[in-house]
Amino acid sequence: MNEDKNLVEKTLQGEQKAFEMIIQKYQQPLLNYIGRMVGERELALDFTQEVFIRTYSSLRSYKPQFKFSTWLYRIASNFIIDYWRKKKIDTFSLDHQKKMDRDLPPIQVPADEESLVTKFETSQLRGRIERALDRIPSSLREVFVWRHINELSYEEIAEIKGLPTGTIKNRVFQAKELIRNLLEETP
Repeated sequence: MNEDKNLVEKTLQGEQKAFEMIIQKYQQPLLNYIGRMVGERELALDFTQEVFIRTYSSLRSYKPQFKFSTWLYRIASNFIIDYWRKKKIDTFSLDHQKKMDRDLPPIQVPADEESLVTKFETSQLRGRIERALDRIPSSLREVFVWRHINELSYEEIAEIKGLPTGTIKNRVFQAKELIRNLLEETP
């Protein structure tokens, strides 16, 4: 994390390579998060680029006593909230099944040598989880993705959202329960 702070400092001093290193480090996790929140790969790519532009433009307001990744995810979260407000997408029914974009980055699974059957089963489960994620409210999907896919701590998520840690833990639990129920519903 000191590495991030050094890269920010070097970027502010005019070293273009430093910001390129920030992009390389956070591009995939940010794309995974945004992709799961908006559900369209092309839109996620555009939004990821826009978040990096906003991050670069706001770099002088970054406070080094805070974790850079938390600050970056807050920018992304606010960007997505603004998008939803403009599109008037607040929530949707759990009965509503949105068409899933097959180009979304998959949930990352360790690359141990797996048998063909295990790979197939993993792929099937991944698809079921993605469909279940797509059906839960966006506020729960967001914290679930941050916690279980981007592996942020409860405290980091609480800081990003400006909510108490207990609230975040509760929302992650609610998301897991909804996903578990949805997975039990469908074979």
